[in-house]
This record gives sequence, C-alpha cells and structure tokens, in this order.
Amino acid sequence: MGDGQPDAHEYRVLSSEPAYEGRVISLVKDTVAMPGGGDSVREVVRHPGAVAVVALTDADEVVLLRQYRHPVGGYLWELPAGLRDADGEPPLATAQRELAEEVRLSAARWSLLTTHYSSPGFCDEQVLVYLAEELTDVDRPEGFTAEHEELDMTVERVLLADAVQRVFDGGIRNVAAVVGLLAAAQVRAAGPRLRPADAG
Repeated sequence: MGDGQPDAHEYRVLSSEPAYEGRVISLVKDTVAMPGGGDSVREVVRHPGAVAVVALTDADEVVLLRQYRHPVGGYLWELPAGLRDADGEPPLATAQRELAEEVRLSAARWSLLTTHYSSPGFCDEQVLVYLAEELTDVDRPEGFTAEHEELDMTVERVLLADAVQRVFDGGIRNVAAVVGLLAAAQVRAAGPRLRPADAG
C-alpha cells in the first residue's frame, strides 16, 4: 500500500438476516469474516441518519432545545435536529427545514461543521452538524404541526461560552450537541476552514 501499514483485512459480510423492521430503525444480524479465519455475528441497527444545527446569533448565542427522550427516561438539552427520513431530501435542506420547524429561524449563511457516527459499535447512524449564521425569524413551514415530545419542548438562547461550560458540567449530554457546541467554540476561537454546506 506504500504507507508502511499491512493490508487491511476484508471484513466481508457472509450473510445478513433481518431481525426487526421498525418505523425509524431496522436491526440486522450480519455474519462477518474475521481476521485469521472464522466469522462472527454482528447485530447492526440501520438508521436513516440525522442532521443538527448550531444556530449562532451575531451576539454569540446558540439556540438550545430541552426535549424529553424516552430511551434515557428524561429531558436533554439539544440542538435543533431531525431525522433524514424524507425521501430524496438533501441533508442541508433537512437542516434548514428543521431549523424553521423547531425554532422558527432561517439562516443566510450555512457551513458543514462536523460529521460523526453516533455509536458505530452497533449503529450506522451518521449525523451532519451544520453551523447556521445570520439568523432571521420565520414562520413555521406550511403544513407543519408540532406533536408528541415537540409539544413539550423548551427553546432557549444561551451564550456559546455558557453552553460549552454546560457540556463540561455534564448538563448537555446529547452527542450532536456536545460535538456541535465544542466545534462552534473552536470556530470562534481559531477559525478553522469549514466545508461548504453542500459537502455532506
């Protein structure tokens, strides 16, 4: 390969068996070829992916949501976010729609802040986190109706520095929020080169 590293083992999927098909996720059992011979079964949660938005005001405030999350049995502070479950919708368009639906904002300037796998040990969910700047208030998109946990959401604007401190205090635990807030703080502190918003 020329980089001094041995050739990587090819982890071929020898068979794949559907185990569960849900509204959002599915579960499959893959039998995978292992290094040194033999195989092993891996349970994999298939997920459509998601987007999240660090909406940053000119005063360096970020928009946070407090939402109930049943799997952890409590409320979490999060970024505006949503599933990539609309057929054919580009991730940037999903982010723009979610920002309008959840917090009634639009942004004139968008950048792709980070991409990450939330829990790659068992799930293929990839989250694209966007930085949205030059914010303006907008009406919710026509046809959108808040329902379920969205009816119980709290929206708050917090100074970016205070939100970052909440991460270190353990008050913000949602992974997309942790990643996005720390990345946004680094953007403000050091100005790294960001990818264009349509790079995802």
